[in-house]
Amino acid sequence: MVLVLSPGGKKIKSLPELKRKKIAVVGDGENSVNFVRSALEISDSPDAAQRVQQAPPNTPLDKLFASGFAAVVVIEHASKIIKDKTYEQYAKRSGGFTLNAIDEAKALARKYPAISEETISTGMLSSSPAIPDDEVDTIGLQWLLVAQSWMPTTTAAELARIVYENKSELALDNGFASRIEPAATDKDAFIVAHQGAAEYINDDTKSFMDRYSDVMYLGAAALSIIGSIFAAIYTKITRVAPAKASELAGRILDIGERVARTTCTEDLDELQDELEAILRGAVIGLRDGTVSGDGLDTFKLGYELVRDEIALRRDHLKRHPPAVDDNLVVVKSANA
Repeated sequence: MVLVLSPGGKKIKSLPELKRKKIAVVGDGENSVNFVRSALEISDSPDAAQRVQQAPPNTPLDKLFASGFAAVVVIEHASKIIKDKTYEQYAKRSGGFTLNAIDEAKALARKYPAISEETISTGMLSSSPAIPDDEVDTIGLQWLLVAQSWMPTTTAAELARIVYENKSELALDNGFASRIEPAATDKDAFIVAHQGAAEYINDDTKSFMDRYSDVMYLGAAALSIIGSIFAAIYTKITRVAPAKASELAGRILDIGERVARTTCTEDLDELQDELEAILRGAVIGLRDGTVSGDGLDTFKLGYELVRDEIALRRDHLKRHPPAVDDNLVVVKSANA
């Protein structure tokens, strides 16, 4: 995901305006710098090299702004942005920073096949103060898994099935591959999906969960509406306001913070049981009216994020088990 940041109160209204400013790029080395130059259509002239520069590693935003950069472009995995607390810390300082929208996101996505339209949700960078305070349009970069056209259809379909059905286990600790999505199967797509992958994606070889996931989401939406009706009745009778689904998300994120400190699978099992208990409670609450549907999207996002964190941590502990102290001695004693 791409973040366009500027000093507090100094909003950048368009890409042409951004193009004229001195820009620091925070991302994957020179590749990110080249991407920004290409997207802004900045030439390879010496002047362009001076205006778009790679930021020194771990340089704080305020220091970049103080050194003369009028904008900072951050290119980072969405899951890592959500966990990064430094944005909230900067926001609380005097002046803070401004998150700018890329209104030309749709045009850029059409022009460059590896660019996608993205939305930065409310409070994604900072919850207090809320940054952004409303949804902001931006762009993202996609990594594409490409196959030769002569690969057998059955092989491509099986590969697609393995990738999509195990996507939570494929994500890395740094956020890479944390949002695997099906390829575009439209005939006019800029990059054409392999026939085997397209058959799987278009329901020809999907598993039950993949085939009926849309129906399940519709069912969840209907359950939310029904829950809201019962919530109104519950409040009317008891005079007690139901809990919001977004409030439960805070408990889920608390579990996520504890996941990183676990050192054994037994602790992970307990956290997973706790996570599932919150989910069951939310579903029951939506049904009987003790939980309202406000913030259901936030709850769902938090649940999926922490669920994937538990899976990643479990895999990490399998690959890197805790070291055993060789100096530990077990002594047996007997009562006289």
